[in-house]
Amino acid sequence: MVPDITRGSPTSLTIAAVYPPPRRATLRGVITDWGGVFTNSIADAVSGWLEADLIDRNTYRAAMKAWLTQAYDGDGDDNPVHRLERGDGDPAEFERALAALLLRTDGTQVAAEGLLSRMFAGTLPVPAMYDLMRTVRAAGYRTCLLSNSWGDDGYYPREVFPELFDAWVISHEVRMRKPEERIFRHAAGLLGLRPEQCVFIDDIEANVAAAAALGMVGVHHTDPAVTAAAIADLLGLPGD
Repeated sequence: MVPDITRGSPTSLTIAAVYPPPRRATLRGVITDWGGVFTNSIADAVSGWLEADLIDRNTYRAAMKAWLTQAYDGDGDDNPVHRLERGDGDPAEFERALAALLLRTDGTQVAAEGLLSRMFAGTLPVPAMYDLMRTVRAAGYRTCLLSNSWGDDGYYPREVFPELFDAWVISHEVRMRKPEERIFRHAAGLLGLRPEQCVFIDDIEANVAAAAALGMVGVHHTDPAVTAAAIADLLGLPGD
């Protein structure tokens, strides 16, 4: 879950980006991200929060660009995003740190308390992705949720997890985060599978690339229908 609006919303592709070429005969499981895959675009949700809270977008972009670049391009050990996702940092401390970098368009300071809840208040479920996981499981494939979390104040509808997934991995609970190699191995292990037996779905291309480097078939999610078609092709599922 990376609420970065600095790059804009992805453009849907006619064919999903799949890395490396598929090996259908060996695939036995699907591991998938949550935010931006089973929900609407995180960028769209964050954009709604910025508008509702009268937050100056330039201050948000500046903060997120610096933090996310370090979290994904550097080692990021002391990075606020890295610490939050791995459960090494206090969400309230993160809220205070981010709020201190932001300004409202009326010139006043952004309230820190409850900032993360407000940030993700605009996330909405994507029924087509729920249906896809039900279809995948019904076809006999094992499924696992693998999500980088920014706190868990009711963000995840955990009541639906048993219907959709055989296992779930929330980063702050296991003290690991994507794109670390060990969290992908952990998720595959919970399914009793090797990485090369798994498809991995994520809306963040860096995470897809990391999974593919371990031997997983990575699907870069940009659109529910495109992802569903890619998964159906990879697993040999019947079409509509």
